Amino acid sequence: MLELFPETALVEDRVLSVGGLTAAALADRFGTPLVVFCERTIRTRAQAYRAAAPEDALVVYGTKAFPNVALMRLLAEEGVGADVSTLGELAFAQAAGIPGERLVFHGNNKSDEELRAAAHAGALVALDAPDEPQRAHAAGVRRAMVRLTPGVDAATHSAIRTAHVESKFGLSPDDAIAAIRDAEELGIDVAGVHVHVGSQLTRADESLLSVDLLAAFCKRARAELSWTPELVDLGGGLGIPYEPDESPPEIDEYVHALVDRFHGAWEEPARLILEPGRSLVGPAGVTLYRIGAVKRSGGVVYAAIDGGMSDNPRPQFYGARYTALLANRATEPTAGAYRIAGKHCESGDVLIDRVELPQPHRGDLLAVPATGAYTLGMGSNYNGVPRPAAVLVADGNARITRRRETVDDLLRVETE
Repeated sequence: MLELFPETALVEDRVLSVGGLTAAALADRFGTPLVVFCERTIRTRAQAYRAAAPEDALVVYGTKAFPNVALMRLLAEEGVGADVSTLGELAFAQAAGIPGERLVFHGNNKSDEELRAAAHAGALVALDAPDEPQRAHAAGVRRAMVRLTPGVDAATHSAIRTAHVESKFGLSPDDAIAAIRDAEELGIDVAGVHVHVGSQLTRADESLLSVDLLAAFCKRARAELSWTPELVDLGGGLGIPYEPDESPPEIDEYVHALVDRFHGAWEEPARLILEPGRSLVGPAGVTLYRIGAVKRSGGVVYAAIDGGMSDNPRPQFYGARYTALLANRATEPTAGAYRIAGKHCESGDVLIDRVELPQPHRGDLLAVPATGAYTLGMGSNYNGVPRPAAVLVADGNARITRRRETVDDLLRVETE
């Protein structure tokens, strides 16, 4: 199971450590729940994308995976930009010092304020609606690309498919052609075209099909508009393993397959953009919880934790599956199967339906790997629960990158 944890994870004397610090030391210092990010893992994965992509390619982080200034600043040091879709995500990217030429601004329903902010930042704007060329021009956007919906059903959860024919994202080929024509007539430099088929992709098949359809669109646009893209955005979405039996493609395998397919299907020169999110930070994250109540209910034994769906709603949203180990007793023999329940007032607040563990006791530390993406970033304050802290660890040092919320923080936005 340790292969699901960050690359610095070790088990010595029964105890899990990450980045040279034991889980117990981290929990004692920062409290629980706690999301621990391994700096080396993030850097390694960013470097893998940079090495696999063409030298002039732009790699941008899918900020929605986890908007965090410190992590984005670390990625920027590795030459990674940011893919943003809201004013808030743009603010995170700018606070991290990411320049406009490494920003891509998406969104299926951008406000005028967002378009103006994107223009002011110098971001590349992805046109996503028939009226957006006119609105983007009025907002001052001068450089854009068009988001194509190629009609591909990715083999992933229905909620995170983004390129099927009924997707809320992007434009059909006919509408994309019209958007390019409209934008160019308004004086917008339509620099490229974008496609993205979905998230948590565990194979390359649908991504390769989308590349074929994108190349066919480029050929059509060249014939009808005398337009060829300078930039081609192949999207992101590469999945990660959440359980030991899962094996999505490695970063280099996936990127090489897409790049080779594109160059085989489109003969004109174009700079490529890649938008990884989950595959950059997901494996770098581990969430630590304290176990509380342990009790039997019918044929199930529950071990309850001090977090749950407010810090990781993926099991409720997508039926996501995780595994775990007892970080303070990692090498003890298993005593049976346990269901890991959250603390919220929902029967569905179950983080892990079944996991083999040593007999858990109140106060034990549960470590859940592969929680760096779409967990805390999707968190909430359900039941009035403050969201946990996040820390970055490296070489025996830890620093807070997101402080723990307090109940006072929740009350601060209330009015009488």
